[in-house]
Amino acid sequence: MQYDGGGIIENWDDIRVFLAVARAESLSGAAPGLRMDPATLGRRIARLEERLGTALFVKSPQGYALTARGERLQAHAARAEAALALAGEAGGPDRGLSGQIRIGAPDGCANFILPQVCASIQAANPDLELQILALPRVVNLSKREADMAVTVSPPEAGRLTVQKITDYRLSLAQRADAPVPGGLSDLKRPLVGYIPDMIFDRELDYLGALGAKGVPLASNSVSVQLQMLRHAGIGIVHDFALPFAPELRRVLEHELRLTRAFWLVRHAADRRSARLTRFAAALAAGVRAEVARLEAECLTAARARRDG
Repeated sequence: MQYDGGGIIENWDDIRVFLAVARAESLSGAAPGLRMDPATLGRRIARLEERLGTALFVKSPQGYALTARGERLQAHAARAEAALALAGEAGGPDRGLSGQIRIGAPDGCANFILPQVCASIQAANPDLELQILALPRVVNLSKREADMAVTVSPPEAGRLTVQKITDYRLSLAQRADAPVPGGLSDLKRPLVGYIPDMIFDRELDYLGALGAKGVPLASNSVSVQLQMLRHAGIGIVHDFALPFAPELRRVLEHELRLTRAFWLVRHAADRRSARLTRFAAALAAGVRAEVARLEAECLTAARARRDG
């Protein structure tokens, strides 16, 4: 592989090490995925820089930041990595999906939707290794934190492809044994929701819909919020999460029902990957089906309580 910053790289393993450190921005962050210790990675990077006769990283206690020449090498290396992956797919047998795929997602989707969907896809493709990266923030695809991501709003920048997966509904919910409030202006139980200054997407800011000024019980995790509601308070919950907490019930449905959407975001270059395109189609279809199934289960339970 020729490098325009000066020098020639002949060993693909050097590129693999370089890309991992560049994406993790640290030796310790890259070490687990490469199954090497940070000291070994440091020596490998130093030898690579020596052979190329140029610094690829600025090292500091905060981590490894790419130099201008390092950024040029990363662009070339990423293209070479994608080309190798495509070549491997083209030469492989016509069979089920295989290899490792990592999906990034907000923790509501990651906890209540993706486990069932991924289990189903993997059962049909035994050679496939699926990883769910659950983060209370936007997944950084440009740094290859994941191969693709489910988001709650479409990104407005970057070389990405975006497709809408499905809408989903949210409702106000509390324990079934708590008194039902008379209206949104009569919410006597403590409000459960996101930590206001840690809301990473505008679609997750529900305070305006509630006319509330504060959140007495807050977390940056949807799963933690659900656990809080199982003990006390009232808050906005995904309808698809309610079947996992049968002691909760929706309230004030005539006053407050929210609709949001899930979007599937991928690297633009990955459109040429038949493997990732096949997986993305299966993932989107699975998420749509699972959201519909769980929301129908939530609706059935609500009707049963009313009729009972």
